[in-house]
Amino acid sequence: MPVPRRFDRRPPDRDPTRINERIRVPQVRLIGADGEQIGIVETDEARRIAREADLDLVEVAADSRPPVCKVLDYSKYKYEQEQKAKQARKHQQQVNVREIKLRPKIADHDYETKKGHVERFLNKKDKVKVTIMFRGREQSRPELGFRLLQKLSEDIEEIGFVEFAPKQEGRNMIMVIAPLKKKSEVKGTRSQQRRDRERRDEERAQEARESAAADAAE
Repeated sequence: MPVPRRFDRRPPDRDPTRINERIRVPQVRLIGADGEQIGIVETDEARRIAREADLDLVEVAADSRPPVCKVLDYSKYKYEQEQKAKQARKHQQQVNVREIKLRPKIADHDYETKKGHVERFLNKKDKVKVTIMFRGREQSRPELGFRLLQKLSEDIEEIGFVEFAPKQEGRNMIMVIAPLKKKSEVKGTRSQQRRDRERRDEERAQEARESAAADAAE
């Protein structure tokens, strides 16, 4: 004759949840197994109701007066709580900010190496702070930094987007790139980057026309 399975109703070590005999208050506000509001009952009566349903009496709101308890399967309840906590941690995943430093007149080989680092960071879902360092006479040529950062943003547009546009800070110029997350974000970012390029091209063309007009007037 098979031996009936015994259910271990004890919570695991370090688990602060009070269930069954761990609930020491004289009365509880009871919620039934189907979610019905039974109301305030003696704790012994609540435990009896849980035993008859072959379930547990679990404290779900300890700060209430009296505490709120529910009749449920404790192991299933604990698993669901752990899954919710796991999802919450997943959504609150910390984002690291890496930094890459460039010179405005960086060699092509060095640029490719630095770009590879940026791509690696973005693929790991890290943000990247790109810093252009100006020295000496380079400080009078900020457009060199803008062009380099523009080139970099265009080269990585498949996996990242400019979160903070280039900004001059003392001798440095800084831009922050963030990883793309969703297809809709990719589509929207590419469209924005295309519009930005078209705008810059139009500005350059306008400057060229104005310069040509000035030369003709002289």
